[in-house]
Amino acid sequence: MNPRSSQSAVDQILELAIAPSWSSVGYDIRRRMFGWDAAALPRLDGRVIVLTGFTSGIGRAAASALGALGATLHLVGRDPGRVAATSAELAGEGVEVSTSIADLSDLDAVRRIAAEIIEQHPSIDVLIHNAGALTRTYATSPQGYETTVAAQVLGPFLLTTLLLEPLRAARGRVLTVASGGMYAERLSVADLEMTPDDYDGVRAYARAKRAQVELTREWTRRGDGTVSFHTMHPGWADTPGVVESLPTFHRITRPFLRDPAAGADTLVWLAAVDQDELGTSGGFWLDRRRRSISKLPWTDAPAGERYRLWSWCTERTGLD
Repeated sequence: MNPRSSQSAVDQILELAIAPSWSSVGYDIRRRMFGWDAAALPRLDGRVIVLTGFTSGIGRAAASALGALGATLHLVGRDPGRVAATSAELAGEGVEVSTSIADLSDLDAVRRIAAEIIEQHPSIDVLIHNAGALTRTYATSPQGYETTVAAQVLGPFLLTTLLLEPLRAARGRVLTVASGGMYAERLSVADLEMTPDDYDGVRAYARAKRAQVELTREWTRRGDGTVSFHTMHPGWADTPGVVESLPTFHRITRPFLRDPAAGADTLVWLAAVDQDELGTSGGFWLDRRRRSISKLPWTDAPAGERYRLWSWCTERTGLD
């Protein structure tokens, strides 16, 4: 067996096992095995990257890494104090930064920041959807939608649509940070938005992440190839969001969790490398490798369900 085949076999065995694949163990093995070197990533001088959810965890690590490569960052966050503090830290690192304040569950706020971004950046190379927390209690957005689906499905769908022209101008790409938790759910538009009576934060989060992945396939199908779309999941990373939303999981798995930089590695790589290295649009990635979007056959999207999801999003965002 040649070295490349051996590496692929090890990678596939890790992925089948899931836990070692998604932990720091999988990342460390792959990083050494494939010889990843952050210094080898191409420079991003003059490239404009819009990143949501940047004040902590994976988003913060990605912002630092992308800024270190020379990218111009437009950062979106919902807490003015944290946005100001984190953007000042990044500016202190020599990163060129501009910001917008918005809760992405508020569709009116999304429209406002889209106009701000376009005014400052007529050309956008990469749009990264990273914002999105696991919310334990039921709540609704200003437009009356459950906040998990509003912030992680409707808000990003609307922002992507509104920024398509500057993305097309740069032949850019749209990257979405999903979660391995989506593997437990099958896309069902009828069940996507939970009610107060049946709300479960973990399932709502997983369903929203499944919707993100399926929408990426639908964006690819409907697009003309000018803009490419990819999703990724970071594995199990030790972030403030995990500590807050999944304290028991964090306590048990903490010795094996990835640090935020490891969780952000594939995201930074997807933003930096040439499109030829990524291949066709619509990929779902972990540790710089394309992965299947279903591990169990009964989680495959039913025929027509992506179309129904698209229609559901266009109707609720007022784009129909």
